[in-house]
Amino acid sequence: MTFLTDCSPNIIDMWEFPRTRYADSNGSGASEETEIAVNIGGVKHILHGDVLNRYPETRLAELVNRATDSTHEDLCALCDDYDDLKREFYFDRDPEAFKCILELYYYGEIHIKRGICPMRFMREMDYWEIDEEYLDECCISSLNEVQTELAEIAEKVKTILDDLEDDVRVTRGQKCQALLWKLMEKPESSLASRVIAVVSFALILLSSVVMCVGTIPELQVQDAQGNLVEHPTLESIETACIIWFTVEYILRFLSSSNQLRFVFSFMNIIDFLAIMPFYVVLILTHLGTAIMELANVQQAVQALRIMRIARIFKLARHSAGLQTLTFALKSSLKELGLLLMYMSVGIFLFSALGYTLEQNHPETMFTSIPQSFWWAIITMTTVGYGDIYPKTTLGRCNAAVSFLCGVIAIALPIHPIINNFVIVYSKQRVLETAAKHEIELMALRAQEEAQECPEAGRTASDGSSSVWDSAAVSATKSDTYIPLLGDQTNVSKGSPAHKCSNNYCTE
Repeated sequence: MTFLTDCSPNIIDMWEFPRTRYADSNGSGASEETEIAVNIGGVKHILHGDVLNRYPETRLAELVNRATDSTHEDLCALCDDYDDLKREFYFDRDPEAFKCILELYYYGEIHIKRGICPMRFMREMDYWEIDEEYLDECCISSLNEVQTELAEIAEKVKTILDDLEDDVRVTRGQKCQALLWKLMEKPESSLASRVIAVVSFALILLSSVVMCVGTIPELQVQDAQGNLVEHPTLESIETACIIWFTVEYILRFLSSSNQLRFVFSFMNIIDFLAIMPFYVVLILTHLGTAIMELANVQQAVQALRIMRIARIFKLARHSAGLQTLTFALKSSLKELGLLLMYMSVGIFLFSALGYTLEQNHPETMFTSIPQSFWWAIITMTTVGYGDIYPKTTLGRCNAAVSFLCGVIAIALPIHPIINNFVIVYSKQRVLETAAKHEIELMALRAQEEAQECPEAGRTASDGSSSVWDSAAVSATKSDTYIPLLGDQTNVSKGSPAHKCSNNYCTE
C-alpha cells in the first residue's frame, strides 16, 4: 500500500479547519488537548481532539482517544498505516469525500459535494462510522434517487440472469414453459422470438388498416338483406389476424408462471378486449337471431366491432417509445391535473360570462350555461369550429380573452411534461445500457476466475459449465458492482476507497 507521506505546508493549512470554540463534555481532558495528523489519500489534515469528541461514536473520535495510550498494533487496527516517527495516520480513502465528512464535526451536518457518487459516499460514511441521519435533506433525496436507479438496474440484471441460468431443479415441463415464455415475451432472447415479435407487430398494423379500410362504402358489398357489409377478402384477413392473436394469447397464458396476475395485467386485458369482439360477433351472427330480433343483433354487432380499436394499444407491447410515453404521462400526473384544473376554471368562467353577455341578443346562440360549455372548450383550446360564436361586442371581447387564457393555460404545463418525457426516455436508455454493461463485466470476471482456477477451467472445457453459470456469476462482483444484487461487504480496515464511473459505484 503506497501513501503520500509528505505534503506541502500550503496543502496542510488549506484543509485545516479552525480550532473549535467550545469543548464537548464527552471527551476526556487529555483527548481535548490532543492533536492528530491524518493523511487521507495524500492530503494531510490536523485534527483536534475536542472537535472529534463531539461525536464519540465515530472512528476519528476513537482514534484520537486511543492515540496516546495504545500500541502500534492497536492504532493500525483503526487505520491503514501509522508512522511512529511522524505520528501520522494513513488512510487509503477518498480525500474529497473526507472533506465532506469533516463538516459533521464543525457544522453538525454533512453535504455531499457535487460530482461525488452518493452510494460511494455512503460507504465512506460507513467506514468512518457516521450514521446516515447526519446527512442534509437535499443530499438524502439525491441518495434516494440513486438507490432507486440502482434498484432498477439490479432488477434488469436479475431478469437477464434468470433468463440465462439453467436451474437443474426444475422439471422438463417447467423448462418447456420457461422456453415458451421467452419465445413469446423476450424478443431479444433468440432469432425465433424476434421473428414472432415482428410478425405480431405487422399483424397488429394490418388488422388496424383492414378495420379502417372496411368502412369505405366503395369497398363494401351487400348481404342478402341489402345491408352493406365488409368485403369477404377483408373479413378473411381479419379472421387470420384474430387467429394469430388468439394463439399468441393462449400460448402466453399457458407459459406464464403466475396466470392469475397474467389475466389481470393491463396489457393482457387490452389483448383480450382486442380479440373478444370477434368471437362475440361470431356467436351473435349465428345464434343471436334465435334469441333476439335481427335488428338488435345487428346493433350489438356494430357496437362490438367498434371495440376492435382496442387492438391498436397492442402496439405498446412492442414499442419502447409508447411505453416510455406511458411512463412519462404517469410521472406528469400532477402537471396534467393542473392543466385540467386551469381549463375547468376557465371553461366555467367564460361560458357563464358568454351566456350573460349574449342572452339579450335576439339571435343568440348561447341558450344556457351548460350549452355554452361547448363554446368555451373549443375556444380555449383554439379549435374554433364556428358552430357557436358571440354576436355582441362584449361577447367577442370575452371570446378574445378566453382563447388567450386558453393558450397560456395549455402552454404552462407543457414544458414540464416534455421535460419528464425526456428524463424518462434518457433514464430508460441509461438503465438498459448499465444493465448490459454489468452483465458483460460479470461474465468477463467469471471467465477470468475460471481461467485462473485450473479445476474450473477443466470443468468449463468439458462443457458442463459456462461463464453464465449462476453460482459463478452471482459470486462475482464486476467493476460496476451493484450492492442490491447481493450482500454488501462490510467496510473494514484496509478496504480501498471506492471509485465511481457514470454515477455508479465500483470497487
